[in-house]
Amino acid sequence: MSDLQSKFEAAVANSKNLSERPDNMTLLKLYALYKQASAGDNTEKKPGFTDMVGRAKWDAWNAIKGTASTEAMQQYIDLIESLS
Repeated sequence: MSDLQSKFEAAVANSKNLSERPDNMTLLKLYALYKQASAGDNTEKKPGFTDMVGRAKWDAWNAIKGTASTEAMQQYIDLIESLS
C-alpha cells in the first residue's frame, strides 16, 4: 500500500507541473479521483443551483461512489501519466 501511496503523492505533485492545462472534463475526473482516493465516498451535501462549479465537482465525485480508494489512486496515477 505504501508504494501505491507514494506513487499517488508523486502524481499529485506532478499534476501541478503539467505542460498544458487539461480540459474541464479531465479536471473534473482528476478532482473526483483525488477526492475518492483521499476521502472516500462523497457524503457532502449537494451545492445549490447558484454554485455551478461546486455542483459539477460534487456530481463528478458522486459518480464514482463505491470505487475503492486504492483503485481511485491507481486511476489518478494512470491519468496523470497519460497527460504528462
